[in-house]
Formats: sequence, structure tokens, C-alpha cells
Amino acid sequence: MHYWLMKSEPDEVSIDDLAAMPKKTIAWFGVRNYQARNFMRDQMKVGDLAFFYHSSCPAPGIAGIVRVNKAAYPDASQFDGKSPYFDPKATRAAPRWLNVDVTLVKKTRLISLSELRATPELETMRVLQRGNRLSITPVTSQEWKIVERMATRLA
Repeated sequence: MHYWLMKSEPDEVSIDDLAAMPKKTIAWFGVRNYQARNFMRDQMKVGDLAFFYHSSCPAPGIAGIVRVNKAAYPDASQFDGKSPYFDPKATRAAPRWLNVDVTLVKKTRLISLSELRATPELETMRVLQRGNRLSITPVTSQEWKIVERMATRLA
């Protein structure tokens, strides 16, 4: 099993939005970075777990845990001319962008970016590296255990 951190802007899709969805499942759409796309295509497997991270908001941080429940497939938004994720170079015969489906495992207390940064054992966590802007990043099993323990602590 692999572990991941997947970022979403809460005004696009939040952990609460996911919790309110039928079957608590969503396509992780709109990824427009080749490295993040390749993670989904080449490494993400059904059953992998990911931290659901709220980004580009007043209180960024980890808000829950999701499970990959469908392997990578073409992101439909790349073909929709009305979508902000439309890509005129993508075709159905040769799609450029992919998504996976994820299902909510559980909502957690918000583990803020500053709390993550203040944890010495997480200093090499990819999301905390200077200049990292990837919407999907791998998480080591050790990082996963540390953050999971943090989620059970009171703020």
C-alpha cells in the first residue's frame, strides 16, 4: 500500500462536501500537473490511503483521510469547454489528464500547516518542502503514522 497527501481547495471540494456526497465518493478531478498525474497513473492503487488536505484557504491543513477506490481514468473536465480545467489539446482518443476516485474514510480534526511544520519528525515531508506546489504527493509510512497519531490528539 502507498500513502498520499491530496490537496483540494475547500471552495472547490472540502472534506465536509465529500462527507455529504452519496457514497462519500468523488473523482479527484482537475489535476493539471504532469508529476501529480503520473503519481495517479503509475503508482496509485485501489486501497491506497491519502490525507485530504485543504489548500489555498485561511486555515490550510489535513482535514481527513480518504481511500482510493477507483484506479486512474480520463478526467472528463479536460473535454468540457465550459470547465476551468478544459484542455484544448486533450482528445478522447489521447487524454492528457487523469483522475482517481476517492472515498471518505474519516474526517479528522484539522492538523494545520503550522502544526505539521512544527513537528521535527516531519521535516522531510514533501508537502512541507520549500517551493512544493504539487496537489498530490507521496507520504512515507513513517510520516503517515506520525500524522495519524497527531489526528487523534486534541488541538
